[in-house]
Amino acid sequence: MAREPHEDPPAGSGDPDLREAMARAVRRSGLGRVAPDQAPSAATLLLAMGGVRGIVESILPGLLFLVTYTITRNLWLSVAAPVVIALVFIVIRLVRREPITSAIAGALGIVISAVIALLTGRPEDNFVPGFFINGAILLLTVVSLLVRRPLIGVLASLLLSDPEWRADRAQFKVAVIATWFWVALAVIRLGVELPLWAVGDTSALATARLLTGVPLYAVILWLTWLVMRTAWTAPERVEDDGTSS
Repeated sequence: MAREPHEDPPAGSGDPDLREAMARAVRRSGLGRVAPDQAPSAATLLLAMGGVRGIVESILPGLLFLVTYTITRNLWLSVAAPVVIALVFIVIRLVRREPITSAIAGALGIVISAVIALLTGRPEDNFVPGFFINGAILLLTVVSLLVRRPLIGVLASLLLSDPEWRADRAQFKVAVIATWFWVALAVIRLGVELPLWAVGDTSALATARLLTGVPLYAVILWLTWLVMRTAWTAPERVEDDGTSS
């Protein structure tokens, strides 16, 4: 018979310094803006996605590729347009004296995609790095479920400093469900995009990447938040349980 979650070793038995470093990293990320014990709101979700500018920076390069390629069918122009706009985003942040780490990371990803497409001569190969990213998400989430350390539960425990979360059946079950959402995200993206890449339909692939990008990510993030709150209300939930008949 399978062991119950509470019978496994505590999740917080690792190096406390390493755990705290990981917790700080998670809190600085977008997920840190939507801790499970907070009330969901559109404003906070928008903030977690980087605000309006963050969304524009995520969508505009792909949109420029699609528009440029649809109009010109020129590979060089199609991959150059996203690179140029990514560099513009970096300059804007520098002028405004804002952090540029995320902008540089985004630009680097766009440059790598452009180089791959130019080397192969196939415009659809501009999207190949995204396949590896989603493949990594799929692998990480599935492995975390198999080893009974659902990824979303691990991240939530870092946000809320709750290393003993796996001892709570409700929290563990909800974390499993939420992690499956992210499995679904990767499966949907790969399931839609890989066939289009295989047949070389670049315009349809670019459109699919836009639709399964920020919009789908927002839906999954929102669902994760709503589900996690059913069990991850920390001290308040424990107190209510202790006083109920």
